[in-house]
Amino acid sequence: MVTVEEAKKRITENAVALPTALKAVPESLGYVLAKDVLATLSLPSFRQSSMDGYAVLHTDIYNDNVILPIVAESKAGGTSKLSLKPGTAIRIFTGAPVPAGATAVIMQERTSVENGNVIIKECPVAENLNVRNIGQQIREGDIALAAGTYLSAGAVGFLTGLNVQEVEVYRKPKIGILVTGDELVKTGEELGDGQVYESNSAMLVAALTKEGIHHVEILYSEDDLASTISSLELLATRNDVIIATGGVSVGDYDYVGKALETIGAETIFYKIRQKPGKPLLFAKTPGNHFYALPGNPASSLVCFYEYVLPALRLMSGRKDPSLFSFKLPISHAYSFNGERDEFLKASVYNAQVTSLEGQESFALRSFAVANALIYLPVTQQNVYAGDLVEVHLLPL
Repeated sequence: MVTVEEAKKRITENAVALPTALKAVPESLGYVLAKDVLATLSLPSFRQSSMDGYAVLHTDIYNDNVILPIVAESKAGGTSKLSLKPGTAIRIFTGAPVPAGATAVIMQERTSVENGNVIIKECPVAENLNVRNIGQQIREGDIALAAGTYLSAGAVGFLTGLNVQEVEVYRKPKIGILVTGDELVKTGEELGDGQVYESNSAMLVAALTKEGIHHVEILYSEDDLASTISSLELLATRNDVIIATGGVSVGDYDYVGKALETIGAETIFYKIRQKPGKPLLFAKTPGNHFYALPGNPASSLVCFYEYVLPALRLMSGRKDPSLFSFKLPISHAYSFNGERDEFLKASVYNAQVTSLEGQESFALRSFAVANALIYLPVTQQNVYAGDLVEVHLLPL
């Protein structure tokens, strides 16, 4: 049995980024850049107005209520060949080219217009006021986004504005899910005695989809060694990571560990000193990673978020694989006994965290409304209202 810290360390040591692939920028959300992207043009590529107002020569505004004749208009998408003569003003709109000779833009709220003249109600006026200069955001040839950058919606927009159409990114892992348990029934079918509806696969697919991983294959195995071996071998031929749910404890019908040993997988660790989720197994072959999660749904999801998700993110090229973590005061006292660290389903609200009712390993109802996990090491078995505890935000 390993500690929480040792389990995470071993996963980090074994998870390396997958090969790269080209991706169209509009489809690159959630991927990680494998190569620097250089700016093919400057942004802005011409001097732009950041306001609706009037383009002027800033030195013409020498006192309050200067009056200037309006001689032309510059609108977004219009010509950039306009030129401003001293002692005049040009009507201008947000995003429009700033005329040559103009050194500032006065926002229209600081002006009034009478008889074709603008009255400037601002003094003094700084040079470049409300003017976006060429290359103010980035200059042509500079690194627009560096390798290792996670491509957010903002990144997609930024690259599109640079006319970047394709980027090289790290491939996301292909996932195979193996569901074990003769007591499990698919939704929509009739339940027999001693049977329950299988929910772990849907839960894991949802978590993977949230992470932007869409290549997911699901197989169901009977509770016997031969079926488990053949299912694992088949999934391994088509996927990078295989996640088994159930069949990893010490019962007479738990065959996943034996099956992994039979197919030649090296066990990196088995069992973690934590609650819930103690019987987690991590193994690997030269071409695959295997994660055998507990069958209890809450245990399975805790292990996915704390161990599997960081591994998948590392394989996708991310440098920030773990759940976002910080400390908050807990709203109510909590205590536990034993020698295992605990993860509690929790809710973060109003700068404090509350542990939810229903912490049992089978209970998903509390997970359905949780937005965080509280991590309590065995050195923190007794906490009181207001004590600081470690909080891991869930990727909702």
